[in-house]
Amino acid sequence: MREKQLTLYKYFAEAMRHKPIFIVLLSVCVLTGCRRDAYATFSGYAQGGVYTVKANLAGVATSSGEIRRTIDAILDSIDFSLSGYNRNSLLTKYNAGEEIVPDRFFREVRSLSERYREQTGGAFDPAAGPLFDIWGFGFTADSLPDPDRVRAALAACKAEKVLNFNAIAQGYSCDVVADYLHSIGVHDMLVDIGEIYCEGLNRAGKGWTIGVDNPVDGNDTPGRDLRGIWQSAGKACGIVTSGNYRKFYIKDGRKFAHTIDPRTGYPVEHGLLSATVVAPTAAEADALATACMVIGPEAARSLIEARPELEGYLISDGDVWMSDGFAAQMQESGFPQK
Repeated sequence: MREKQLTLYKYFAEAMRHKPIFIVLLSVCVLTGCRRDAYATFSGYAQGGVYTVKANLAGVATSSGEIRRTIDAILDSIDFSLSGYNRNSLLTKYNAGEEIVPDRFFREVRSLSERYREQTGGAFDPAAGPLFDIWGFGFTADSLPDPDRVRAALAACKAEKVLNFNAIAQGYSCDVVADYLHSIGVHDMLVDIGEIYCEGLNRAGKGWTIGVDNPVDGNDTPGRDLRGIWQSAGKACGIVTSGNYRKFYIKDGRKFAHTIDPRTGYPVEHGLLSATVVAPTAAEADALATACMVIGPEAARSLIEARPELEGYLISDGDVWMSDGFAAQMQESGFPQK
């Protein structure tokens, strides 16, 4: 299995050097000192934002240049598979009704999405793309649809002719990059691609620290206004926060949040402002954080408490709940030093 993984990732590195279809992303690698056993930081642009990967390269034979090229190639390939904003992606072609040959990423994300849809009773549903579109939170700029359009969109969702992987793609991307780092011998890492996967310890020999943003309207810059800081215990996990305080619009005096309930076709109206979920993988944390925002604070708490491998932090109007495990790793204030 390890040899197969290495062969796959070497393919990505070769593709970056020789295949014109791959877009070379701007990346930098900063090594601490000149020793090969130092921690390294790799960053660049991907999926509409900036990614950051921090890794302990002690004992790793792969050069930092090859690591950087492979990370870029992986993220570029995922974009050409799963992005609804890339006009040439497999997802865009699928949504346009074209015949496609699903690649590894498309198959895996669709399979994972189906699993999480079943686990959440439909609260997480990638086939809800038509609903996001008609409410203005998908790949179109529509808003305030009438009931007939909502009913038509719900019917389209059942047909699964339009997919939207936005609620899982970034978490999944973190897991794929982490798998590559595992394959070359990295054990201490933080992968931040909008969502986060972390494992092991940082260069200070402590768990990775992650800031949890204060879920208030206008807090559009991650890390600027923090509710607190969570510190990992070294265990491999994904940690993702989903909220309604950044993507919304106000029309006719009402606030319409981007969290659409796939079961009803309408934006949610409960008081849950943000949900932070810690799960074994970033893809799972991503999907379940979205589901929590759909089902509301009481059902979200029940979902998290029912599964011992999950931890959670739910912030509602006038109320805050943390699982015992999350509370044990949560600091009240400070700034994250990842």
